[in-house]
Amino acid sequence: MAAAFDDIIPSFLRASGLVADPAAARLTPLTGGVASDIWKVEADGRVFAVKKALPQLRVAQTWLAPVSRNASEVEWLREAGRIVPGVVPEILASDAEAGVFAMSYLDPADHPVWKQELRAGRADAAFAAKLGRTIAAIHAGTAGSPEIARRFDNEETFHSIRLEPYLEATARVHADLSGPLLALAHDTLCAKLTLVHGDVSPKNILVGPDGPVILDAECAWYGDPAFDLAFCLNHLLLKCLWTPAARAEFLACFDALAQAYLAGVNWEAPAAVEERIARLLPALFLARVDGKSPAEYVTAEADKERIRRIARPLVAWPPRRLSEIRAAWAEEVSA
Repeated sequence: MAAAFDDIIPSFLRASGLVADPAAARLTPLTGGVASDIWKVEADGRVFAVKKALPQLRVAQTWLAPVSRNASEVEWLREAGRIVPGVVPEILASDAEAGVFAMSYLDPADHPVWKQELRAGRADAAFAAKLGRTIAAIHAGTAGSPEIARRFDNEETFHSIRLEPYLEATARVHADLSGPLLALAHDTLCAKLTLVHGDVSPKNILVGPDGPVILDAECAWYGDPAFDLAFCLNHLLLKCLWTPAARAEFLACFDALAQAYLAGVNWEAPAAVEERIARLLPALFLARVDGKSPAEYVTAEADKERIRRIARPLVAWPPRRLSEIRAAWAEEVSA
């Protein structure tokens, strides 16, 4: 649950002109995030959401991140909305210094969270394909832009929120794989190609009436677009353990997402970005059991061992195609 409504928020609401009297506003904490406090605000006949970044993320291990990421999130949302209208909530106001912003509130009744849809076994390959096309469009619309690269020069934040807790932390657990994992972290940080969301996870995607709506761009960074695809595809593999009855549908979503995305790649050879996705994916797969942010629904040691059994050799000897990873995991979960 979000923290108490601190003094920064009333000041922000008043200064932004969103609420005439913050003391009279109805504030409801929203759950689901580890990196920010989020509230639903009802006041003066309107409803919207307010988000404030946390310096210490809510995980078992120490995980610090600069609150300046809040301003980058706002900028990512604006850029994505410019490229693909309707794909993000509307930004209503922001305060970069305070690390807080307000955005439109999308009712779960008609914008359910994709993670919950997948949990229920409702895995729509057509939706996954539309998500793939959307991500590709955002990458294509920002590729090779010196101005976007300058505005999203967020190496420190991306390292602290993504590479250190996922790849580097996993390297400390699997010392025999530290070489390829640390090299992967280095190579990923050095790639400067497109604007990257950094957390394309089902928990950050709403199933809107017209297609996906993407939230939570706190990891926004100008870097390697392969990370976005690897991060999302990883979740579709993991869901096979969460809702086994929908395993075939999850794998169909994996295929649809990957194929639709690669069809939209025009800033480099699709095979080149696929090879980087295929290198990242097994490492992120392993990180969800042995990194700083383990998947909360993978709790059985037998399931953790299944992930390690598939991921470890693929980290050591990365494949060039996603189909190899998909086939290995499909065989494992079918056994």
